[in-house]
Amino acid sequence: MPEKTDWEAKAANILKAELKRKGVTYAQLVDKLSAIGVDEKEVNIRNKLARGKFSAAFMLQCLEAVDIKGIHF
Repeated sequence: MPEKTDWEAKAANILKAELKRKGVTYAQLVDKLSAIGVDEKEVNIRNKLARGKFSAAFMLQCLEAVDIKGIHF
């Protein structure tokens, strides 16, 4: 199985950090995504963030769902 690239790891770490900063769990993220019309399961979110394999669109959906207007690199 291929390893995460540095870019994938960075993207996952940024999203995880922003969720933690907002105090949002994966279960809460599922509810917040559902509120904006995005159907995800908690296990799928957990796997995406663990693997670091997700689209830019998914990252933007998550940021929008938890009302994050900007991120720090």
